[in-house]
Order: sequence, then structure tokens, then C-alpha cells
Amino acid sequence: MSAKQIGIVACSAEGAALCFREIAAYSQKLMGEHMHPQVTLSCIALGEWMPAFDRGDYEGVAEFMLRETEIVAKAGAQLAICPDNSAHLAFKHVVARSPIPWLHIAEEVVKAAVRGGYRHAALLGTRFTMSGPVYPEVFEKYAVKISSPAEGDQKIVDDIIFRELVNGIFSEASRLRYNEVIDRMRVRGCDCVILGCTEIPLLVRPDDCPLPTLDSTRLLARAAVDAALQSS
Repeated sequence: MSAKQIGIVACSAEGAALCFREIAAYSQKLMGEHMHPQVTLSCIALGEWMPAFDRGDYEGVAEFMLRETEIVAKAGAQLAICPDNSAHLAFKHVVARSPIPWLHIAEEVVKAAVRGGYRHAALLGTRFTMSGPVYPEVFEKYAVKISSPAEGDQKIVDDIIFRELVNGIFSEASRLRYNEVIDRMRVRGCDCVILGCTEIPLLVRPDDCPLPTLDSTRLLARAAVDAALQSS
């Protein structure tokens, strides 16, 4: 079975690695044992583009992403994904100039929410994602409500991401703190939770999470495989 080549434009090692691993694991179910599409990954160092995020310069973020898109496209990639939710704040600037088509992470998550019959999603992610328009704009089109945690809980979630998760630290104490935040969202009426930072699925476990999870990393990886096969 032939497939188009997938380009991963990444900025955090843990999220990018999980995305690649899921592409490989999911592909075997569709393509056969030990099979997956060709994958090219180019990873921006997180420290390179954090200053642009901190000053809200999403055109600057887009320039980093476009640089990496050119790399994967020249290596043969025929479609691109970015396993970083916050980077999608720059998405419109990227797709306007990209040499290859893109999948949007929030679009894949909302499709899963609709398939699951969910109506009110809690959103966990970086401070940029929880306070930004990426998920609200997409979910509004599908009439699915989005709520972010209270300010104090947002700080808990964001601090753990940047102090621990992006550095490969996944502690039981932080997992339990995330579950407490999610449970408070459940009390507020949420019926599912978006794991809207690509490292969060490495910490939060679906089997004991207070709400059903929408794993943005794995949903994007699976959508990329489906797209690679459908358009091959």
C-alpha cells in the first residue's frame, strides 16, 4: 500500500516523539506489520521561538514554521502537521505561504468530539492555548462549547508543561494535580477534556482521568496517516 510522505514540523521533543510513535503504531493497523508512511521530522528548538510567543508575535512564529516546512518539503513530504497546539496561533500565516498542504490539530480534535457526542469540552494546554482563539474558533463552527480552567488552575497547568513535561519529567504528583484541575472542570459541566498540549497525554491517563480525554497528539498523528493513505 502506497502512502504520501508526512512532514512533522515540531518544536518540543516529547510531543514530536509521541506524534511519530503514534504514526508508526496506527499505520500498522492500516498498512500491515512494520509498515508506516515515510516521515520526515524537522524540530525547531523550543528556546528559539519562545521569545516570539512571549511577545505575541505570531507572524514571527510562522516564519520558524515556514522555515521547517521548506525543509520537510524539500525532503519529499507531501503534507505537513505540527504537534504543537500553541503554534497553531500562527496557522493562517503558515498555510498562506506553505509549499505543501497542512492538517489543523484543533480540526482533528473537534471531529473526535463530535464523533463522541460531546457538547462541552475542557481545554488544557499552555497559557497561549488556554487563553487563545485556536480552539474556540474551530469548536464554535461545530457548536461544541469550550471552557478553559480558572486563572489559578491555568497557572498550574502551564507551569507543569514548561517546568516538567517539555523536559521529559512526568511525576505522579503533577498527574494528580492535573486530575484535580480536570475534576473541577467536570463540576463546571464539561463532559470531556482536550489534552491540548502535545506532552499532556504522556502525563494524564485516560483510565483514571475524571473526564473522557481528547488526545490532540494522537488524533493529529492518526489523521495524518489517514490523509497520507487517502491521497496516495
